[in-house]
Amino acid sequence: MPGFPWSRAPYPVLVADAAGLLVQRNDAAQALLPAARPGARLADVVPAWLATAHRSMRLPAPRATRESDVPLAGLIAERRYEAHPSVADDGTVAWWLVDDTDHQLVREALRMERERTSFLAKASSILLSSLNLGRCMDVTAQMAAENLADAALAIAPARGRRLPVVTCLRGGTPVTSQESVDPDDVPGLGEALRGFPPVPSRWLDPASAPAWMIPEGFGPVGAIVITPLPGHGVAAGALVLLRKEGSAAFTEEEEVFARLFAARSGAAMSAARLYAEQTEITEVLMRELLPPALHQISGVDFAGSYRPSADHERVGGDFYDVHPAAVEGEPSLVTLGDVCGKGLEAAVLTGKIRNTLHALLPLADDHQRMLSLLNTALLTSHHTRFATLVLASAVRQGSEVQVRLTSAGHPLPLIVRADGTVDVADTRGNLVGVLPDVHARTATVTLAPGESCVLFTDGITEAKGGPLGDSQFGEERLKRALAGCAGMPAEAIVEHVQMLASQWLGGRRHDDMAVVAISAPRTHHLSAVDGHTRGRYTA
Repeated sequence: MPGFPWSRAPYPVLVADAAGLLVQRNDAAQALLPAARPGARLADVVPAWLATAHRSMRLPAPRATRESDVPLAGLIAERRYEAHPSVADDGTVAWWLVDDTDHQLVREALRMERERTSFLAKASSILLSSLNLGRCMDVTAQMAAENLADAALAIAPARGRRLPVVTCLRGGTPVTSQESVDPDDVPGLGEALRGFPPVPSRWLDPASAPAWMIPEGFGPVGAIVITPLPGHGVAAGALVLLRKEGSAAFTEEEEVFARLFAARSGAAMSAARLYAEQTEITEVLMRELLPPALHQISGVDFAGSYRPSADHERVGGDFYDVHPAAVEGEPSLVTLGDVCGKGLEAAVLTGKIRNTLHALLPLADDHQRMLSLLNTALLTSHHTRFATLVLASAVRQGSEVQVRLTSAGHPLPLIVRADGTVDVADTRGNLVGVLPDVHARTATVTLAPGESCVLFTDGITEAKGGPLGDSQFGEERLKRALAGCAGMPAEAIVEHVQMLASQWLGGRRHDDMAVVAISAPRTHHLSAVDGHTRGRYTA
């Protein structure tokens, strides 16, 4: 083949004619394919993939020499070669064989690395999208079964004597169980749950896997990997990978990759567990900070409502409490206050004030002394916030309710009379937590049946809204609203006030809003059975 420098080429070169007979070869080709001698049929001396490639060359002659647009490849002597054809004008083809084994290994390694990187990124995204521990365990077991083994188990640290386990077969769905087992009975499992480095797979006998660890219908275990799920400071659990008997054993590279996956799963599980613990703590503390549900106590009706400044919050700077009297017939103490500020920081001081007032209940008959002691407690604390407060002592006397009211810098209580008149309680005082001394004046009001005393925070009167969007709800508008509540139960009054304030706001931002109503229940005359004797009054 004139024009082809194939004889001196460093690559093996075979030259065959259109009939499939070997015409020439160079020294490199002779070393690679000793049986390939000139005159032999190409199909008899080369691998089938190369013979097939030659038969597929159906090029018209004469034709300019060219190289195929798509190089062919296959194995020769357990090495991978690419075959590049060069076609001569007489139809003969020179096949240049290039050893591509090392390049192919590099490409395969790069492909595997890209796939694993993509898998780890996907796993991280899915795992970190949920702060639910059970969901994280399900995802861990399912992704490991689909990508790393024939089956996988995600095991959390024991709760008491039970071991939380999520098992998943490849192509199946996760199954959750609680196993009453000792993890130290399984080689490598106890150590993994304590965060120790994993035991190499080759050291573990697959036959040692207990029955609870093998999914139903899985069959004999051929290989097992147990690796810890690292958490924040402590192990988040353990990951167990199983392969069926007859499958390839885990390579060292696969075990390293399993540990990389386990690190991401462990971080997600640890974060989910920490979130669950913090949520539980928050719920416990929140229950202590939330205003109580109010009801009738010793013949006096109480109702309250609280709306925080932000809908996503549950507590804030407004608060109220009702403390029933320790002895029947004595006054119950109502406290309603407003701490400077909003949100959780204000709620913390709110909790301190409520606890302090609760500790001062033995002095509930002396409002001035309670306020003075509370003021001292706030001045000596690290808090720099102040609060306004109103105290109300309510007791049933016959069909009426007597209420003693003391305001400490707080909006004055309003008295809703049976005829619709709304009076302002005559009590004054300075706020607590600022000045060395607190001075306040106590007022006493009497509520006839159907009358109420309404305590509220400035979040109600200072609510901005209305037709123009910047007008305050105001005390006068509140008085007019309460005038229409004459004779209404305490609960209905509270709901009505909160509803009007919300409508006035129209979805705008607002401060915390709290309302408490103290009512003297209406009395009903019950006649005797015979209709002649004098009946009795009951609430």
